[in-house]
Amino acid sequence: MKLHAPFVQLPIRFDARRMAEEIGALGESAWRPHPQNFPGNSMLPLVAIDGDPGNERFRGAMKPTPDLMKCPYILQVLSAFGATIGRTRLMRLSGGAEVIRHVDQGYYWAERVRVHVPVVTQPSVRFECGDATINMAEGECWIFDTWRQHRVLNDDNRSRIHLVCDTVGGDKFWALVKQGSVIDKSRDTAYLHTPVVTFNPPCSPPISYEAFNLPTIMSPWELRMHLDFLLSEAVQSPDVEAMRQYVQDLYRGWLGIWAKYADSEIAEPEYRHLMGRFFDHIDCFVGNIALKNDVPMLPVLMGMVANVAVIGRRL
Repeated sequence: MKLHAPFVQLPIRFDARRMAEEIGALGESAWRPHPQNFPGNSMLPLVAIDGDPGNERFRGAMKPTPDLMKCPYILQVLSAFGATIGRTRLMRLSGGAEVIRHVDQGYYWAERVRVHVPVVTQPSVRFECGDATINMAEGECWIFDTWRQHRVLNDDNRSRIHLVCDTVGGDKFWALVKQGSVIDKSRDTAYLHTPVVTFNPPCSPPISYEAFNLPTIMSPWELRMHLDFLLSEAVQSPDVEAMRQYVQDLYRGWLGIWAKYADSEIAEPEYRHLMGRFFDHIDCFVGNIALKNDVPMLPVLMGMVANVAVIGRRL
């Protein structure tokens, strides 16, 4: 999600030592290689589709994995966010490794923020986002602008572990964000000093998990929102102006079909035909369009819109 600043620290802190103890009790066998096999990166799934730690898909009901249910304090941490919880993992970065520079450009992240709670880290670990570089200290709670280029560098010889939660938020969560500390330039020290949310042994916290995350057929209003966003983020050129007209044609055609069938299965071929015609029109120039975050337009357009506009009922 694009934010108004590279980093925002939320006014809430957690007991990193308690979290680390729960994670340690899960054992090394619970850890898995990073899905993209990035060197030095590993993960431990906590919330996944149907609670299956081996399921990396994004469509379906997110539920706690068996490992999360063994971690009562981490459950309380997730509850404290005041958010509808999406895919959540522990992300480990071994000594000397990095998370390579990238932008989170898929549909799932377009309207979700990524919450980071450092569990095990060192002062030399650097998190870069846009022009800002910070160190997230153990127990702090952060979100950052995933639409900007970002990377993480661990130049220590010890591993770094973060709790990483993707969420659309919720009333309580966005109230926390409004109270947070905005960081838009490089800093080396802690920012907010807030009381720690301690472990409450008898507490079984209520947690809302997302159940609806990808459309069967995207509504015309959501389609238009994502396409307008990409046009606003494009480096302006005659090709962008040409694309703007075809976006208008796509939206109007999509709205016409929606008014007759909404997301009915019977209309899937019509929607697919309309999207195919849109790409036929822009094929000769869309590859020339770049976004302001130094990412080409085409792969983002495919991941944020085309590949999910008509998923249908096949999955």
